Amino acid sequence: IEANIIEGIETVLTLYQNQLKHGVKIIRNYQELPPIRCYFDELNQVWTNLIHNGLQAMNNQGTLTLDAQLQNGYLQVSITDSGKGIPQEIQEKIFQPFFTTKLPGEGSGLGLDIVKKIVEKHRGTIEFESVPGQTTFTVSLPLNSQQI
Repeated sequence: IEANIIEGIETVLTLYQNQLKHGVKIIRNYQELPPIRCYFDELNQVWTNLIHNGLQAMNNQGTLTLDAQLQNGYLQVSITDSGKGIPQEIQEKIFQPFFTTKLPGEGSGLGLDIVKKIVEKHRGTIEFESVPGQTTFTVSLPLNSQQI
């Protein structure tokens, strides 16, 4: 199915409208993007997980910046939060299944594992950069995914 990625991100944001009204500023930097062949619902799960994690990292207070652009034949979506950052010593583990920094009962540790699998299914990549006060997850998806 061909779909507009930004529509998916905006749909996910409406799910979090209540949290966003109370203390989270959203900054949108969207380029004009062509639709791409994708599993739209699965990608929405990616945006849901990344936005949810960002909001939790900020305790629903701060700035969430969403960037979407074309870069070298890839559609790139970056989600940046102004939360506490991911400690250096656990950064290499965050995509492992069942790894979580959340309290028991708050998270399964499968969110980023699933996100990574969905992105790879789209022949894309996910990367992140984190320092105290800012974490950015960047998803890169190929524009010409004929295999999907």
